[in-house]
Amino acid sequence: MNSARRRLAITAVAVLAVAPLGLGLYALARPHRDFPPGPPPGLETWVAVSGRHNSNTDLVRWRDAFWLAHAAAPWHFASTSTRIVLRRSEDARSWSEVASFSSPGEDVRDPKLAAIGERLFLYFLPNRHFPEPQPCTTLVTSSVDGRRWEPAVELDPPGWLLWHPRTRDGLTFLAAAYWHEHGEAALLRSTDGRRWEKVSTIARGRSVDETDIEILADGRILAVSRAEGSGHDTWFGDPGGGTILSTAAPPYTEWSRVFVPATRLDGPCLFSWNGRVYAIARGQPGGRGCLFETGSILARKRTALYLVGPSRLRLLGFLPSAGDTSYPGVALHDGQLYASYYTSRIDRDYPWVLGMLLPSEVRIARLPFPVLESLAARD
Repeated sequence: MNSARRRLAITAVAVLAVAPLGLGLYALARPHRDFPPGPPPGLETWVAVSGRHNSNTDLVRWRDAFWLAHAAAPWHFASTSTRIVLRRSEDARSWSEVASFSSPGEDVRDPKLAAIGERLFLYFLPNRHFPEPQPCTTLVTSSVDGRRWEPAVELDPPGWLLWHPRTRDGLTFLAAAYWHEHGEAALLRSTDGRRWEKVSTIARGRSVDETDIEILADGRILAVSRAEGSGHDTWFGDPGGGTILSTAAPPYTEWSRVFVPATRLDGPCLFSWNGRVYAIARGQPGGRGCLFETGSILARKRTALYLVGPSRLRLLGFLPSAGDTSYPGVALHDGQLYASYYTSRIDRDYPWVLGMLLPSEVRIARLPFPVLESLAARD
């Protein structure tokens, strides 16, 4: 090898050795980028919990207080040290821990809160697969005061991963759940919050999983489902990923479905106000392709607010967020929308994979209803 080729080879080896370090440093230092349409006007957010990798939130208003549940873990991936933390607040700003939950030898995540009868119910998902979390069933517990809780037991029927329970009459509760092996989302029904029965299949195929529902004023149900694509959780995403919008009228046995490839709603939370349905969920702004398909661990992520219809999603704005983020809860109170969610540092723009390894905080967002309606009314 002559000297010119030797120098070229040495340079190539040096570049290959240094490039990953340089890319990692850039990813750590990359400043936050705003994507249109930006944050909603009048939006206010603040930190509720910081310290560990805090994630997977839910929020309800019960007995004249806000109740916040979230996972506290060393990182996004499965860990037997993960616990579900329940907090209470009078004003959604100052929070006190009132209880925590774990499952010996297992990871736990995705808490969901529901007021059923005179009790507050908590549902969460145990996981026995390490390090990539693959929850296997749902655990349920309840309390009369939010402080003293029954022992958690497995949901009946087992194997279904429950999302947010909904009700119109306070007597019958409906909830979406997805099968632990992915590929099917179902509608479940209960009258006591403990024993559930399958009503129908909401969506099947496309490695469908996390699904949420909203009961409309006319009795119909609107559902949104995260569709992974041809194979769920591939590292660099899947061009076949997206969101399935499903609707059904009583008795909810027949569903119409529309696939929306524009975005994939991860960890969706639906709510309605004044005749319109909205979703808060994780979105992926920016371009697609190559290593940055829908769901890529290298892509930027945001917690986003959407207007939801039977056949379309319309992006209304982004909440301050980046890196590993989303999995919100919603409480409507005193003329305002309150939403919990989690996020990596909002002054940086970590790729999703880096956010999964670093600490994250739980934030509360507040938006007046008139602002929400004005956003929805725009063409």
